Amino acid sequence: MRLKNKSVLITGGTSGIGLATARLFIAEGARVAVTGRDVAVFERVQAELGENALVLQGDVRSIKDMRAVAAEVKERFGGLDVVFANAGRAFPSALNDIDDDLYEEIMDINVKGVVVTLQAVLPDLREGASVILNTSFVAQTGKHGISLTAAAKAAVRSLARSWSYEFLDRKIRFNAIAPGAIDTPLISKWGMSDEWVRDRKAEFAQAVPVGRMGKAEDIAYAALYLASDESSYVVGTELVVDGGASQL
Repeated sequence: MRLKNKSVLITGGTSGIGLATARLFIAEGARVAVTGRDVAVFERVQAELGENALVLQGDVRSIKDMRAVAAEVKERFGGLDVVFANAGRAFPSALNDIDDDLYEEIMDINVKGVVVTLQAVLPDLREGASVILNTSFVAQTGKHGISLTAAAKAAVRSLARSWSYEFLDRKIRFNAIAPGAIDTPLISKWGMSDEWVRDRKAEFAQAVPVGRMGKAEDIAYAALYLASDESSYVVGTELVVDGGASQL
């Protein structure tokens, strides 16, 4: 029980990486609040995660929403030991395709969403808390057509460093996880055909040195390490979990 009696908040926790992480953290003894925007899945997620979970509606771009989330979590949990700022979006974004709407969607969810989340929960973080920011391996590479997402995730990686210094006096550890190509429902939200999604997944798998796309659980186990006391000497770093895609 590596997270016994720990209280956790995971944004974007009703599907994909966030949901897999919530399942694992609860199995390791934590109480976990997850946020999401699709209320249609809340009942199913609550039933899956059980009595040690709290499923809350919240858009990470909204100061009002995240303050309401923070207030509910404080009332139920008293304080927070772990925050996984996981909510994010990735879209293909060749330079000539970027317009106001796409820029705001990517930057607001990936960057503003992390800032708003941390501002909301900061008063409730216990001394020695662990904060994990979700970045991406694309920020370390020069992939075609993904520049805006890469830039947003590079900004989040910088926040992990800066905030690590800013909150040393409270012994709050900030670290990042950089997932590689992970097989989650996110790619299906690009609005492409099933055939297109299938072909892209095959391409992604072929490009990874270990020969497969990652699973949401691969990231969840990395998050567990950073959330636990086992990583008490790890501060300001980025843990890359991409099957070697950005390293080999």
